[in-house]
Amino acid sequence: MTQRLTYLRESLKDLDAIVISQPENRRYLSGFTGSAGFLLISKDHALLATDFRYYTQVKQEARNFDLAEVGYEFTKHLPDLLAQMGAQRVGFEAHHLTFTELESWKQTAPNVEWIPTTSRVEDLRTVKSVSEIETLKHAVHITDRAFAQATDGLRPGTTEKDLVWAFKTALHTIDGRVPAFDIIVAAGLAGAKPHAKPSDTPIPEGVPIVIDMGALIDGYHADMTRTLVLGQPDDKFRELYQLVLNANQAALDGIRPGMTDVEADALSRSVIEEAGYGDFFGHGLGHGVGLAIHEAPKLATTSPGTPLKIGMAITIEPGIYLPDWGGIRIEDLIIVREAGVEVLTQTPKDLEAQIIPV
Repeated sequence: MTQRLTYLRESLKDLDAIVISQPENRRYLSGFTGSAGFLLISKDHALLATDFRYYTQVKQEARNFDLAEVGYEFTKHLPDLLAQMGAQRVGFEAHHLTFTELESWKQTAPNVEWIPTTSRVEDLRTVKSVSEIETLKHAVHITDRAFAQATDGLRPGTTEKDLVWAFKTALHTIDGRVPAFDIIVAAGLAGAKPHAKPSDTPIPEGVPIVIDMGALIDGYHADMTRTLVLGQPDDKFRELYQLVLNANQAALDGIRPGMTDVEADALSRSVIEEAGYGDFFGHGLGHGVGLAIHEAPKLATTSPGTPLKIGMAITIEPGIYLPDWGGIRIEDLIIVREAGVEVLTQTPKDLEAQIIPV
């Protein structure tokens, strides 16, 4: 945590201090896992302001921070806290703080110059430490095991919600874990909606079943998608599945550090576009994963052109979505390495492994 504070402080040369309100950023910098609190960080000070519920927890988890016991009145105490730090030019997280909160801070501390900041901590979070990568590997391992256990019981008549429950049960049984996000099970036409909600409809034979799930381990998220089929798939499933698999593999083979987010997206997108399905791949190739399920970088045509760095954790998830047929998505979680990528996800993705006998 000390090194993370050092890196952040190096980016604060234009500020006397910064107030961190975004939950994942708060945890990343301090180690504090509570649900409420603010960090106040300057060159010489690191304060964690929170309420009575967390005073003992702060002392246990955030050893590099001094506890500010502000109860439920952080804004009231804010001027005194900043005065103790000698801070007059203070940054805030523009993407997280609400307009109402900012206005109350301005009224309570009128002598402070409030400066909007963006991505000061998020940029640090993009490159994972060795310990973060080990936690992600654990999360992916549990995800792989839970997927195998839950799908082993997939049979005709199983509903989408039944399968979601099977995944939740497997996560709990294997390692006492919970899902990293709302599990997606979308069969048939529902699979054409990338973020479909599961229904009570029994899953029929012969249709694509898009399954997106992951385990949450110590705050870190796994993310994986596979597309299964009950019984023998038709020729269209085989054609589109192999196309998406080729697109997935093209990215895994081609990504290198220094390549931009846009260039990485193009590795998979070009495969799908050349086959005539470009209009049916409407989301980005992938996104960063860590303390948040979606974080920087974003791999998409609309990305800013940021170079990928060694140690980034990214999903690779090309897909094709046909409203009158269904969808195919294949998603792996990878780490960018010096010579390419390390694929963490181990659940099989070859075509035959997606076919569930009936």
